Order: sequence, then structure tokens, then C-alpha cells
Amino acid sequence: MRYEVFIALRHLKSRKRQSLISISAIGIAVMILVVSNAFIAGFTEEIYEVTVEKLPHVVVSPNEGEDYIHFYNSILPEIEDIEGVKAASPLLQGEASFRYKDKTLNGIIMGVYPEKEERISHISQDMVEGNFYTLEHTKNTIIIGDDLAEDLEVRVGDDISVSFPTATPTSFEIIGIFDTGSPADDLITYTSIRTAQQFYDSGDAINLINIRISDYNDDQEIAGKIKDMGYDAQGWTQTNPEILQTIAIETTSNNIMLGLILLIASFGVVSTLNMTVMEKVGEIGILMAMGTPASTIRRIFILESGILGLIGAIIGSVSGIIIALMIGSYSVPADFYGIERIPVIINSM
Repeated sequence: MRYEVFIALRHLKSRKRQSLISISAIGIAVMILVVSNAFIAGFTEEIYEVTVEKLPHVVVSPNEGEDYIHFYNSILPEIEDIEGVKAASPLLQGEASFRYKDKTLNGIIMGVYPEKEERISHISQDMVEGNFYTLEHTKNTIIIGDDLAEDLEVRVGDDISVSFPTATPTSFEIIGIFDTGSPADDLITYTSIRTAQQFYDSGDAINLINIRISDYNDDQEIAGKIKDMGYDAQGWTQTNPEILQTIAIETTSNNIMLGLILLIASFGVVSTLNMTVMEKVGEIGILMAMGTPASTIRRIFILESGILGLIGAIIGSVSGIIIALMIGSYSVPADFYGIERIPVIINSM
């Protein structure tokens, strides 16, 4: 084998320019591959952080033909006893119109038990004004998203009129504003579950139970167990399929682009080897005349391509990791992009 390596290195040294071009092509392709995969992993994780980690992993809704879930206080312990369930939060959710002065916008009211809902959505971490837990001890108070607050031109302490076709218009005091960085900030509002039940005149009933589980990839399994208990349940992959579709589209398009880049780089290596073979026809003939087996000669050229690929891959990997880490340390305007830094995750490929 040392004999084949010696000749392979000799061939590569005799064509330094072509060898450098091939190594550069492979290095650039691998570098782009590393940086691109770091971006995909980073943005995929960011998508999960902004969406899946903020959303309930499983949602229990009223059975077919029913509007509400009654006796939910007896249902919750059954759900919480399921292996893998970390928390369950009952809520009453409904549509509403919000009016302040001459501005009227539609949105959603979520009546919750703050302590229970916090274990699902971690909304207190996103509060920019006010305290999420204050809802528990106040009546006719509301917490709204920063985008909705901006559209209505309201701030903490203002009173807004909330109405619904079958409900009596009620004045709610804004006691807090949250910013999750998602489109929900223009739509979602929170109030206490008692206030919501009174507003919608639902009695002591709810229409949703949000559930958080240990591993969000087990959402279908947990939902199936809840269905077996006689309740209608869906995992986040059913209620929010667009998240998976977005990730799948981005991953597919990126893989196609990377495949084309690697294909172009491989052409460079093949071209270099073809030129080497053409130039070394005489030398190959001498080797064969000396009794060198054809398999040995094939190994020589395979080694050449392997050496070019190895050197290019090492250079590309190192430079790609350095570039990805440099980009990951770059700060971006959080108000505009919703993130403070470009998300980058270095994974082994």
C-alpha cells in the first residue's frame, strides 16, 4: 500500500495547479454544506422554540356534538396521570371584538388559570409590562399581545370594550402586555377563566385543555391514550401541520442546492483524474510492463481521488465551522427580526 500511496502523491505533486483547483472545489462545497446545515439546524430549533415550545403539545377539545367540556376538574387528574404528561391547563377560548376609541379589532380571548397555563406556554417569560399571575386575583382584567396593543394604540391601565354577538359588551382593564415574537401577538389575549366564563355565560365549563408533554415527538401517542379515555384529543402535528411543512420545504430545497454543489465539485475531481490518466498513459504502460497488476493501478487513482477529497473535506469543514460560528455571534435587530442573534447549531453530519 505504501507503494500506491507514494505514486499517488507523486502524481498529485506533479499537477499542483489541478490538484489545488480540485481541493478548492471540494473545500468550498463542504464549507457551504457545513454552513448551510448549521443554518438549517439553527433555524429549525428557532422555529421549534418560537412555535412548538410555546404551543400546547396536545389539545383536548369537546366531543363531537358538544360545545363545552363539563366536570373538567375530574378529567384533569386522569390526564395528568398519563406517563409523559408534564402539565395540563383548562381554558375557555372564544372570539371577541376589542374596541378602543374609534379602533375596533377582532381577536381571541383565552380564559385561563395563570399558574396552570404558565406551565404550558411560559407566557410570564414574555411579559414586557405587568404580571401574568395578576389575572388570578382580579376581575374584568386582560393581558394582550404587543402587536394588538400597538394596533389599538393602547397601553397598560387603559380600558377597552370587549364584545361578542351573544355576550354583553364588557369593559376590560389592560394590566399587562406580552411579546412572544409570533403572529399570535396580534390576536391572542388572556383573562382569568372565571371572567371568561362570565363573559361567555358558559357556567363552570371550558372548551379546551392544553397539555404539555416531556417529548413533543410523542404527541400522537399521548393523544391516542387520551382518546382511549373517551375524550377528543389532537397532537400539535395535527393542529399545526404548517410547522412541519415549512421545515420540510426548507430542508428539501437546501438539500437539492447542496446536492448540485457537491455534484459540481465532484466533476472537478473527475476532470483532474481524467487528465492525470491521459498524461500518465506512458507511465501506466511501464508499470504494467513491470508486472504491476491492474488492480494496483486502479488503487493508485482511487487513492488520488481519496486524498483530494480528504484534504478538501478537512479544509472545508474547518473553514465552514469557523464561518458558521462567526455568523452565529453576529447580532441582529431583535425588534425587526424577532431574534437577537442568527441561530446557528453545529452538528456532526
